[in-house]
Amino acid sequence: MAAVVTRRANARVEALDADAESGVHGRTTADSPVAKRVIDAKDDVWVAADEGGDMYSGTDASRPILFRTMKVKGSILHPYRFFILVRLVAIVAFFAWRIEHRNRDGVWLWATSMVADVWFGFSWLLNQLPKLNPVKRVPDLAALADSSSGSDDNLPGIDIFVTTVDPVDEPILYTVNTILSILATDYPVDKYACYLSDDGATLVHYEAMLEVANFAVLWVPFCRKHCVEPRAPESYFGMKTQPYIGGMAGEFMKDHRRVRREYDEFKVRIDSLSSTIRQRSDAYNNSGNKGPGLVRATWMADGTPWPGTWIEQAENHRKGQHAGIVQVILNHPSRKPQLGSPASKDSPIDFSNVDTRIPMLVYMSREKRPGYNHQKKAGAMNVMLRVSALLSNAPFVVNFDCDHYINNNQALRAPMCFMLDPRDGQNTAFVQFPQRFDDVDPTDRYANHNRVFFDGTMLSLNGLQGPSYLGTGTMFRRVALYGMEPPRWRADSIKLAGKSHDFGTSTSLINSMPDGAIQERSITPVVVDEPLANELAVLMTCAYEDGTSWGRDVGWVYNIATEDVVTGFRMHRQGWRSMYCSMEPAAFRGTAPINLTERLLQVLRWSGGSLEMFFSHSNALLAGRRLHPLQRVAYLNMSTYPIVTVFIFAYNLFPVMWLVSEQFYIQRPFGTYIVYLAAVISIIHVIGMFEVKWAGITLLDWCRNEQFYMIGATGVYPTAVLYMAMKLVTGKGIYFRLTSKQSDACSDDKFADLYTVRWVPLLIPTIVVLVVNVAAVGTAVGKAVAWGVFTDQAQHAMLGMVFNVWILVLLYPFALGIMGRWGKRPALLFVMLVMAIGAVALLYIMLHGARYPSELSEVAASLGKASLTGPSG
Repeated sequence: MAAVVTRRANARVEALDADAESGVHGRTTADSPVAKRVIDAKDDVWVAADEGGDMYSGTDASRPILFRTMKVKGSILHPYRFFILVRLVAIVAFFAWRIEHRNRDGVWLWATSMVADVWFGFSWLLNQLPKLNPVKRVPDLAALADSSSGSDDNLPGIDIFVTTVDPVDEPILYTVNTILSILATDYPVDKYACYLSDDGATLVHYEAMLEVANFAVLWVPFCRKHCVEPRAPESYFGMKTQPYIGGMAGEFMKDHRRVRREYDEFKVRIDSLSSTIRQRSDAYNNSGNKGPGLVRATWMADGTPWPGTWIEQAENHRKGQHAGIVQVILNHPSRKPQLGSPASKDSPIDFSNVDTRIPMLVYMSREKRPGYNHQKKAGAMNVMLRVSALLSNAPFVVNFDCDHYINNNQALRAPMCFMLDPRDGQNTAFVQFPQRFDDVDPTDRYANHNRVFFDGTMLSLNGLQGPSYLGTGTMFRRVALYGMEPPRWRADSIKLAGKSHDFGTSTSLINSMPDGAIQERSITPVVVDEPLANELAVLMTCAYEDGTSWGRDVGWVYNIATEDVVTGFRMHRQGWRSMYCSMEPAAFRGTAPINLTERLLQVLRWSGGSLEMFFSHSNALLAGRRLHPLQRVAYLNMSTYPIVTVFIFAYNLFPVMWLVSEQFYIQRPFGTYIVYLAAVISIIHVIGMFEVKWAGITLLDWCRNEQFYMIGATGVYPTAVLYMAMKLVTGKGIYFRLTSKQSDACSDDKFADLYTVRWVPLLIPTIVVLVVNVAAVGTAVGKAVAWGVFTDQAQHAMLGMVFNVWILVLLYPFALGIMGRWGKRPALLFVMLVMAIGAVALLYIMLHGARYPSELSEVAASLGKASLTGPSG
């Protein structure tokens, strides 16, 4: 069986590389120039892997395999592993040398640094071990289309979840573009439904969805007619060049102008929604026709009060206190295509040969009441999971943040290659896509793209049990979200009798679960009558989850800032697999905070949540035997990595000690200590170059990753450790606010937000480290001048200065960030640093001269004599 699978995989390597990797429409021949370049590029690093083994036992040979597995070439992988071994040996030798040469002048400092170095080595090992077997799994879209299960009539149903909270922090234009890209994507229109969860229950979001439904009548057929890519209008119309791949080029420009004009008007309506709703509400409230008990209500266009949050908040209509809302904005379409009408005066675009159906669209907002912990995004996702089970009950679920849109029209088909694959598809819980971002500054100053993680670490985990869940751009198997075990670990049938204590009291929900487990299932249209509406209202109540397993063993996990990672961990612990799917063009694209403060606060939330994971029931050390050993190591690294940065922060502040004392060193002989450090650090950079090669990232990506790690290590990560320590002592949870995606950028300066300084205490530790290391470099220069370059004091100071300069190089993006608009001129930062170093050096020379006047005069005299007599003297 393994041989059959391997032959099939190898047969497709040359013919399908460009098509399967890029995810474009149709098949690209390997003979085309574009495909040949792609194949040649891949052949430098990746080769087809043997796809036999226990993972694929029981494969049905009559069914085509739907993805190919690629491994790193031995010429790259073997040296990579060798240098990992070399560094491990070097670390052991370093520790042995340090123990043999104890620093008896400062034993406490030596002992502390030994503990730090041991933790450095342990942390590095945790990070490196899961990377020993990077694997790329490539979806074969051509095979999916050829297979019976991959034809449009047989593709399974998908429920797509989009979450939002605040139309200010998460601009509503992002949300409507995300929804439009979903409604227009290339997937059978009657096979998927889109749900928007508005956790703020604002009328502006609901009316924005009404506007989306109206504009989609034009936008969706236009995209289908002309094969538009991407199908988020803001991104599409914002492209400098829009290559045409449709089949009606003669009509394209006329249709394009019409749709562009309509979209501009659509944006005006979206932007004016807040003022329109306020004006309408003021008119109703001042008309004297209000109902009993309504003082200053917020009114819908049909003349009824909005049941959610009011503009002027009142009892039962404020944030955190309102009824649940479910509104089906677009009903489930018919199964048969519905062609549009020819061009006319009322409809100038010819859609006579275009299917004009639009997928189901549902607006919802769960109930909120005082006294309940609503569990933020995870709570909203669990409510969507329950509500969708009664409205569409698709066997697969995709979740998006409101600022992530579909960028590749094959994005919903590609993960099906993994879910429906005859080898291990049934045991695949989720497929994770990398996160790609728009509008990041060209140099990616704060490593927003995070390519080292997405294209390196995730590929490594792909060779184990699978990548971790990253919060957005993920397709799930519904039963995995219900907490069910994978088929390989459970009986053939799912038994739900007596499960009310796990899933709640809704009989309808429990009865829907067996259907949701059928992966071939499509979406069955339902009519929201009064009984169903009442049942949905029950599922959305705050009290529904009381006494159940929701938030722990069922659905998304609660009481942790990184609910995504922990939810994925729970599935891996149960024995499920996951897959990593990278496509070109990128499947999804989103918006990242390019402001320094917002970026740091985002990382603070992630790192704090990671530590919470370690000190919770989701500790990788407590997982059962179903978790792959190296997958356990990877999760342990994910949940402990901020701890090591406490020692990094201390090392960065160490120059304070030898600025004061001339004899205070971590290790003697200091010169040998520096040589060891340089060797150990150099080897890790050599290893990094191999990772750059097989991950396909640029050297700039790698450098930015190194720089931002140091920025985080000096302020963010130690703060997260402090927060976690406070939680362990006080028992109070950690509050991490929502990352704001609003931008100060204007039309004249696309990256204006990059130069905005928002001062918060989180910036202080890194500023202190920056100042200390500038002072250390200045002191080293001062010592070289005052004592003489060849004296022991000066040489030790200059050796230490290498470390200080390296820290300053790593903190360079942070220094630019706190300069605000002056950061547009990097040369100014260099001048300021040189002036600051010179000032410190001059100050040291003056203080040294006051303390040792005779020695300084001798140095001056000898320097003067040397200048008079020349070299012969």
